[in-house]
Amino acid sequence: MATTYDFPGDLLAGQEELHQVRAELSALLKRLPWSVEPLDGFSDDNGWRKVERPASPGWTSDEQAEVEKLRQREHELAVFVSGHRFWTEVATPERVDARMKLKHAGDTVTAEPESP
Repeated sequence: MATTYDFPGDLLAGQEELHQVRAELSALLKRLPWSVEPLDGFSDDNGWRKVERPASPGWTSDEQAEVEKLRQREHELAVFVSGHRFWTEVATPERVDARMKLKHAGDTVTAEPESP
């Protein structure tokens, strides 16, 4: 039988916000140019695979600030979640299991109702 854990509300909220911040940061980084600074494009096929990059206009100061803000918040949340007092209540051999369950605590699979 799988162990269930009674995670405190603030820990669950911190983990959920951490997921959201990471998703937002990932989406932002995918939209931004590949280089923070303006750089010319290049093509290199001398390695084990060909690498090509178009010219990058770089990131604006607002984009750089947004990435920094999200990275800072991600760090704060990761420290909060990993250092939460709850982990001292979990036996050491069970902590990995508990941590994995916390990461997936908000995952719910719900079936979409079928359209008539």
